[in-house]
Amino acid sequence: MKTLLLAFVLYSGIAYGQIGFGISIFAPPPPRVEVIVPQPGPDFYWIDGYWYPVRGRYFRHEGYWSRPVYPGARWIGPRHDGRSYYRGYWEGDRGRVFHEHRWDRDRGRDFGHFGHSARR
Repeated sequence: MKTLLLAFVLYSGIAYGQIGFGISIFAPPPPRVEVIVPQPGPDFYWIDGYWYPVRGRYFRHEGYWSRPVYPGARWIGPRHDGRSYYRGYWEGDRGRVFHEHRWDRDRGRDFGHFGHSARR
């Protein structure tokens, strides 16, 4: 009987488009005040520090200077809408490139990663 009931609920949801899946996470800690160090060059842009989730908890990414992933790209910072977290990314006429934290060890940070697997 339980199997029949579950099958009915799933069928009803699929037939009427009522089933949805998503990942929600609690809001991040409040922003921190940052000291912005001098700009290293005219083509660098300041990326404000932010909190990002990893396996159910938040980690801090301190602010930094970076060159865009390609000329004309602009940074769209991460946000939390009260229910879901949305990653930060670079966006422009060549498409969207999400920041990968493994790039943080690179001297150029985001620069030169256009066309990388992070493009989605």
